[in-house]
This record gives sequence, C-alpha cells and structure tokens, in this order.
Amino acid sequence: MFVLGRLFYIQVIWGESLQEKAIDQWTREIPIVASRGQITDRNGVVLATNNDTYTVFVRKRALSDYDYVAGILAHTLSLNKEDVLNRLNNTVSSEITIKKQVKKDKIDQLLKYNLTGVYFSRDNSRLYPYNDLLSSVLGFTSTDGKGQSGLELFYDKYLTGFNGEILYETDIVGVEIDGGKASYIPATDGLNVKLTIDYEIQQLCETAMSKAMVEHSPKSAQMLVVDPSNGEILALSTKPTFNLNEVPRNDLESLNRLSRNGLVCDMYEPGSTFKVLTAAANIEEYLQGNKNAFSIDHVYSSSRYRYIDGQKVKCWSDHKNGKHSSLTLQGGLNNSCNPIFVDIAMSLGKETLYKYVNLFNYGSVTGVDFNKEAQGMILPVTAVQNVDLARIAFGQTIAVTGIQLAMATCSAINGGVYYTPYLVSEIYSNNLTVVEKNTPKIRNRVISEKASKILNEMLEKVVSEGSGKNAYIEGYRVAGKTGTAQKYENGIIALGKYVSSFVGYFPANNPKYLALVIIDEPVGQYYGSTVAAPYAKDVFEGIISIKNL
Repeated sequence: MFVLGRLFYIQVIWGESLQEKAIDQWTREIPIVASRGQITDRNGVVLATNNDTYTVFVRKRALSDYDYVAGILAHTLSLNKEDVLNRLNNTVSSEITIKKQVKKDKIDQLLKYNLTGVYFSRDNSRLYPYNDLLSSVLGFTSTDGKGQSGLELFYDKYLTGFNGEILYETDIVGVEIDGGKASYIPATDGLNVKLTIDYEIQQLCETAMSKAMVEHSPKSAQMLVVDPSNGEILALSTKPTFNLNEVPRNDLESLNRLSRNGLVCDMYEPGSTFKVLTAAANIEEYLQGNKNAFSIDHVYSSSRYRYIDGQKVKCWSDHKNGKHSSLTLQGGLNNSCNPIFVDIAMSLGKETLYKYVNLFNYGSVTGVDFNKEAQGMILPVTAVQNVDLARIAFGQTIAVTGIQLAMATCSAINGGVYYTPYLVSEIYSNNLTVVEKNTPKIRNRVISEKASKILNEMLEKVVSEGSGKNAYIEGYRVAGKTGTAQKYENGIIALGKYVSSFVGYFPANNPKYLALVIIDEPVGQYYGSTVAAPYAKDVFEGIISIKNL
C-alpha cells in the first residue's frame, strides 16, 4: 500500500514538477524579445522605434576552449578578454549573457567563427529618430527596454509585448544534440501609440524655444500648444534638453533635471496671465446679476495704488502724481494694471473668487495622461486674508503648473467648457487594429458662452491694442495675455529674477491653437510682453504657413 501511495504521489502530485525539471535539464532556451511598440505623431511620423540589435549568450558546458572563445568575443564585441574569461570560469549559471544591444554587423562577424555554445537573440534597442525632440514627453527606456520616464513609462504596459523563446534539445551537460528538435514560441510585439502631437508644430516650438535660450539666456524656456476645442496637446517643448539616444545614465542629477517635464510637474507663480480668471469671474458674476461685480464699462479709480491691510499694491508702470488715466476692465487687461484686479477681487469676496478658482480646476490635477502631474498650490479659503486675496487676483500667492494655466485659459475662451488635456489619441496593433482610443472629455463648465465671448473680444484687443501687441499678426485674429512675475526665494523677493510668460490663441472668434510660453529668469529684459509674446507670434505664423490657413 505504501508503494502504491508513493507511486501515486510521484506520478500525479509530484509529476508536473518533475516534468518541468526534466524539460529544464534536457533543454535550453533562447529568449525571443518582443519588439517594443512604436510611438508616432498624429500624422504617423515615427518618434520612437527600435534598432535591430541582439543579445549574445554563452552556454558554458558547450564550450571546449574558454580562452579561445573569450578572445574572440572580447575582440569582436569590444570587451576586456580577462573580464570575459573570468565570467566563464567563475559564473555559477550554465548560461551567461555576454552583451546586450549588439549591432547586426558584429553578429555577422561572430557567425563566421561558428562557435559552438555561443547563441544570439534579438533584443530591444530603442531609437529616437529626432534625438532631443520631445525628450521630456517621450521619456526613455532602460537598457532592458522597460519604460523609465515620460510616455514610455506611462504607456509601458501597452508598448511592452510578450517575449517568446526557442527551446533546444541538449544533453545533460547542456550541449545541443545533433538532430535534436527545436520548439519555437513566438513573441508578441508591443502595441503602437499615436500621439495628439503634431510633428510640424512641435518643430516650430523647438526652434522658438532654442531661439529664446540664445537670446535671453534663461534657466529654462518652455512652450505648450493646445487645441482649446478638444484638449488635444499639439506640441510641448522644454529647454534645455538632451539627446534621447545618448541618455546620461551616469549623471542622475542631470538626467532628472533635463528629463523633467516642467510644464506638467513644476509649479510657478503665474503673474498677470492669471488675470484671465479674475476678469472671467467678474464678467460672469455681472451677467448673473451679482451686485458686487462691476459692469463691463465700469471706470476704475485712476490711482495706481491700493492699500490692503496696510500693504501697498501698485500698478507695474510709472505715472506722475501716482495716477494714470481712468481705465475700464478692457484698459486694465490692455495695460495689465494690478489695482483694477484687486478692486474686482475685494468686491467679489474670497468665497466668490475661490468658486472660480475651483471651477477652473486650479489646485487639482488636469488629468493629463502623464506621470507625476503637480496639482499646484492654493491657500485654503479659510486661511485667506484680504492681502492674500488681493495678490491672488493678479497671479501671486498662488502656484500653478503650465498645463493648468493653459487648460484654464482654454476653458475661459472656448465657450466656457473645461476639457481634460491628453497626449495620446489611440493605441493600435501592427495590423492597425485600434485597441484603445482617447476622445475629448468635458470635465465641467466654467463660465457661460456669453461671458466667454465677451472675454474673447477683450483679450483680442490686448493683442491688437495693448501689452500683447508683440504677438499681433496682420489679418489674423490673435488674442492673449502677458505675464511678468517676480520670483521668491526663502520667502522674500529675489531681486532681478522673473518669470516672463504669454498665453495667446487664434482665431479669437473660434480658437483652434492656444500657446503658452514661459521663460524662467531671462537675462536683461524680463517683461512677458517683450520676452515671451514674440515666440508665440513666431509659432502662430509658422502654423499659418504650414497649415495654409
């Protein structure tokens, strides 16, 4: 009975495990690495693909002369012979990976030697045809082909396929048997990712931001182009950057700094570009009959100062006798006059202004398909003092991300609808079967269509008549708002350090292209009107040309 029980245990219960051990003992496998999916722009331009490279393996037990094989491998693969020989002599495993991502010409050289026990398998070697283009968006992979940053990481589960293998019959010491059978398990390649990015517009932004780095020597220059009518991100450029084909893996500090997508992951005080929200709040509240809101034609005090809780808030421009001409909201936007927006905030009150801060989704992530998006930083409404409210009105005492400001502005001028931004339009297989498709997603309404139309008309005049005139293009309806914000370090103003910005769009009556330009710490000139706005104009003119508008 004991013998029968033992036999049953071995054959049935232990049988599967023993079978696996037997297969492992009498076969050797060579992995077939799945090809990683491609990444393309919206029109099919390939932005990330794969090189034909291979991994070289050695099966120790099948070698007859370690020294001879080590010498050939070292010479052909540019390795140190002693290192290779040491691994052959001292590695416990019967199968050793000698080198990954070996180019085909080197494999061809090795094949001429007909080395028994040396095997090759295709691996993943990522190639970025345009080097540093979209470096902070595409991201990069590890040497093993796994996504480590950017979209390569965010969509890794789709881009990564399933590896296959070839099983060879061997003898007990691992030498392949003549006439033995080989089993082939094919790899399943990864899926391809199509972006909303437009390669031609991206190139325009890259050129503009490279130009900004030369002309103003800033810490960084960043530009984002979005379609306000649906949330599609058309271009995203950050400078300085790095070559994705030469990732500085040995300098982690530089790698983290250069690969970081500041428009999504970093916060800054927006300055006067935030006045779009304050103006929108006042217009909407006035249309709804709020008596604390000012009419569109209300004439504000000509004093360039406002005193809030004993602190002086002043207009950025110099005027004799501490006064400038009386201005309406249009004039306040044209001249970016801080006191006018202080008046609006103080009249509306913090609860009402914060209602719009929340409606425009400041203080929360936009939901863009990207890792580590920052949510910005706003004071709790219960902690806001009058002087805080006054400064929030013109873009201080609040920290936002570039993509937050861009999407909030889109919603203010596209008819009042907030769209979730996105970078990937669809995921598809090599046979062009669409596996997943992203479509525009409305998050919420921020203001009415009527308020949006009024605001649009005002922002168009900012470009045609006011501080945004350096973005004006004859014959085209360009609109926008400039911004210049002082930077703070350790809680105090950092002298001579500014963030210069401009958010603009066209055509004003039916916005299709919105651009945000952020120049951090320019040297010399620092007003957003002179430092940032011209680059938006450059890109808009480029779009008009390439799209034949």
